[in-house]
Amino acid sequence: MLRGFFTVGAWTLASRIMGFVRDILIAAYLGAGPVAEAFLVAFSLPNMFRRFFAEGAFNMAFIPLFSKKLESGDDPKGFAQDAFAGMILVLSLFTAAGLVFMPWLVTAMASGFRGDERFDLAVAYGRIAFPYILFISLAALVSGILNANRRFLAAAAAPVLLNVVFIAGMLISAALGADPSDIAALGLDEALTRQVGSTLAWSVPIGGIAQLALVWWAAARAGFRLTIRRPRLTPELKKLAIIAAPAALAGGVVQINLLVGRQVASFYDGAIAWLNYADRLYQLPLGVVGIAIGVVLLPELSRRLGAEDTAGGRHAFNRAAEMALTLTVPSAVAFMVIPLPLVATLFQRGAFGADDSAATALALAIYGLGLPAFVLQKVLQPLFFAREDTRSPFRFALVSMVVNAALAIGLMPLVGFLAAAIGTTVAGWAMVWLLARGGRKMGEAAKFDERFRRRLWRIVAASLGMGLCLWLATVLMGPLFGMAGLKFLALAALVLVGMGSYFVIGTAIGAFALSDIRGAVRR
Repeated sequence: MLRGFFTVGAWTLASRIMGFVRDILIAAYLGAGPVAEAFLVAFSLPNMFRRFFAEGAFNMAFIPLFSKKLESGDDPKGFAQDAFAGMILVLSLFTAAGLVFMPWLVTAMASGFRGDERFDLAVAYGRIAFPYILFISLAALVSGILNANRRFLAAAAAPVLLNVVFIAGMLISAALGADPSDIAALGLDEALTRQVGSTLAWSVPIGGIAQLALVWWAAARAGFRLTIRRPRLTPELKKLAIIAAPAALAGGVVQINLLVGRQVASFYDGAIAWLNYADRLYQLPLGVVGIAIGVVLLPELSRRLGAEDTAGGRHAFNRAAEMALTLTVPSAVAFMVIPLPLVATLFQRGAFGADDSAATALALAIYGLGLPAFVLQKVLQPLFFAREDTRSPFRFALVSMVVNAALAIGLMPLVGFLAAAIGTTVAGWAMVWLLARGGRKMGEAAKFDERFRRRLWRIVAASLGMGLCLWLATVLMGPLFGMAGLKFLALAALVLVGMGSYFVIGTAIGAFALSDIRGAVRR
């Protein structure tokens, strides 16, 4: 299981690093202006439905059923082929509907765009980008097949391709320059910004095709060559639909939370971009740790619980939770202690100014408070999904939605766009509390063991000690962040201070064992 964590985590880290390069270029070329906000809303639409259909619903229902068929040898390939064919039909129809109703989708996502240039741009970009939902959902299904077979490499590497396409597209577009007629009508800077924005929109479906091609090829090599054929409604697919429906509704609730946040932000110029850049930073540890653990833990728990290995299931759950907190609590503390040096060093250049950095840093500090909650959700949810229980997470998600909406809308007159970040963070902790409480009814496999409880407070203490060291280092190196040639070295030094102090303090007080780290690195 640990080998799987590190395989997925390493490739997710590579994807997130490429994502940072992508976002640095987007910030430099587009800043936080109308084209940037229009593209970010357009890109968020297929991503939102991807989480709704594929990651949030279909795979949470598909992987446990597929894992059982693998374990029993009950025609897993036929089941996978039927699911693949059914998804092509459903998502092709959904994609066509999305293209027709794009103005309404943009309004639902960002009604504050109505009446200005951002709306028409978002509709145009949305129609180009929306077919991505078809390709990435099929890629998620095929990735689920690979993960259930404990083949994590291709599925984890696929997101890197999307960022490569984005980066190449922006660099080529900027190098070619804007069309002379656009320059005459809009001016050089605005014409180039519009051209890069359009290139980004076209990069979305192209990147989706590349991701699907990679995982399809890997699945074919693993003995699961999936083809396009006429779909059929089998008893297994009916069961899959029954289990997936509550998970889809839960995914819909999560997306409503995101919609509420974007609606709040859309009434403040630049706020959607600020929240997006802050989101990209906290998504690094969330993706590397939380998503990697969730991807590996669900098929692992499904296999162990299917074999009635309660002790093995409990051990897998506790070690996943322990590793998640070991790696994300210090990240959360760092986001709260040094948000401005992080944001300014990574994004402040070109069209992205000091005011943009300050606003993004505030959002990042608030998201940092919620980071452990977002990761713990990835650890707790497989307890339910592995038992084919998708109804309980749906009920918990409804409560989380109410908390998020009440805070985001209620606090908007007081704190502006930051209300969206506050609502997301508090709702994340509410979801963790509900999942943990619901997990108590599942017996021994869902209980935290003595080792986890012993190490938990030590992880928190080591992270707070690291935060103090980071704060002192920032005070000493503060002037270096104002020097263009030295700020990257200063940030690298801060990262080393954080890593070194956390390792020293953590090993000294027993937050983690050096032998565990050596063993993980060897694997």
